[in-house]
Amino acid sequence: MRAMIALLPLMPLLAACGAIPQSRDQQPLRQSTAVFSPRPEAQQCLSGLGQTKASFTPLPDQYYGAGCSTLGTVRLASLRSDNAQLSVSNLGPVTCPLAQNFAAWARYGVDRAARQILGSPLQRIETMGSYSCRNVAGRDRLSAHATANAIDISAFVLADGRRISLSGQWASGSAQERRFLTTIHASACKRFGTVLGPNYNAAHRDHFHLELSRSAFCH
Repeated sequence: MRAMIALLPLMPLLAACGAIPQSRDQQPLRQSTAVFSPRPEAQQCLSGLGQTKASFTPLPDQYYGAGCSTLGTVRLASLRSDNAQLSVSNLGPVTCPLAQNFAAWARYGVDRAARQILGSPLQRIETMGSYSCRNVAGRDRLSAHATANAIDISAFVLADGRRISLSGQWASGSAQERRFLTTIHASACKRFGTVLGPNYNAAHRDHFHLELSRSAFCH
């Protein structure tokens, strides 16, 4: 894994998404010239993520101020299904534990459901991003996105060319498409602490919010 530049530490805060971006400087506060090497406690997670056959790059810790940070994160280039690579679009830094759960959900939850319900394997997962220094909409607390501990999923592209989106198929798709989306939503609830979708509120009408948290909140 190639060497990267390391940065200094601040305290992360967790929360959900559906958020309003904040006008904060997104440049790191300080940067050292030390060669980046993941902390020993992060090595086990990176090893586990490697075993999923995901393609990824470990990233240096960065602190942006106001509680926003990307600590112990990776950049995912692709995931792996049972027998093929899965591409991922528009995804920024994510914490390694979140990446592990995401890789497992993509393979065992999404791809297998696509094969069984829609008759075609998964090819790509489209996201609305991960890290963003912002608060939960309407609340004075940071979103989990502010610590790269959440991913927003908007659509799934199948090998046969079909694109299944939350905005298009959650409520108005065919019976099979709606069953696919509700099935993978339920499977996400088994792997992530907080899962929010179109039934939660209008802010999530077009995506799943997947977040690692100590709570068990699935809507």
